[in-house]
Amino acid sequence: MRILLIGDIVGKPGREMVRRVVPALVRSEALDLVIANAENAAGGSGLTPAIYQELVAAGVDGITLGDHIYRRKEIARVLDSASNIVKPANYPPEAPGQTSMVLVSRCDTPVAVISLMGRVFMRPVDCPFAAADRVLASLPPEVKVIVVDFHAEATSDKQLMGRYLDGRVSAVLGTHTHVPTADEQIFPGGTAFQCDVGMTGPYESILGRRIDRVMETTRTFFPTVFDVATGDPRLCGTIVEVDPDTGRATSIRRVSIDETEACRLADVSASSTEA
Repeated sequence: MRILLIGDIVGKPGREMVRRVVPALVRSEALDLVIANAENAAGGSGLTPAIYQELVAAGVDGITLGDHIYRRKEIARVLDSASNIVKPANYPPEAPGQTSMVLVSRCDTPVAVISLMGRVFMRPVDCPFAAADRVLASLPPEVKVIVVDFHAEATSDKQLMGRYLDGRVSAVLGTHTHVPTADEQIFPGGTAFQCDVGMTGPYESILGRRIDRVMETTRTFFPTVFDVATGDPRLCGTIVEVDPDTGRATSIRRVSIDETEACRLADVSASSTEA
């Protein structure tokens, strides 16, 4: 089976790329499941119920979040009621949201999805290693395919989690830094790993924000509004192929789709539909 994790969706440009590209990718890549990190989807920070619905309608099967999870307070009711969205499992138990979700893929294979937050250069949170152990112990034994979105800053933090969970989950894929890394690999135990799958949003930017605004504040210390940029929108993510019987990954591949490729996919998809 084939699973796509879409990296941090930033603002309207990122959401628009998801809307345009995901349906075509599901067909062209024979995807069985699409997961997306959406913690920056609402104006660059947080997620709203309306945008949650927008992403689901675009073909996203499951949503993970990160340190901006509660920037929009209204998302709490979705976190408490919807079955296809999770909070970081090492957040306090009193925080809104569930610590894992089991999604049914297009090939009818159940897939567990876990979100974890790193601790190096991040706000204080509970131990992600202990949280991973708790959640894994709670999953039904018949669920073999398990994907972990590790939302963390330091590559060392991410590598440690990948090694810690090697052979116990199908994939440990990093988010948060908005920069795709070229270290995709499959560890000896069969766990696919990548430090960061990248950002889905405007790449003519500073991590999705307007260059001029970030430059001014950085150089002068005078505060500006870090508006979401608009130029060079791309969808970035990673496709992992997994043996559904064992939960072991068999391949991992980065995906980066710019405007030109998005148009090509749309044309191919339209031609296939007409045929």
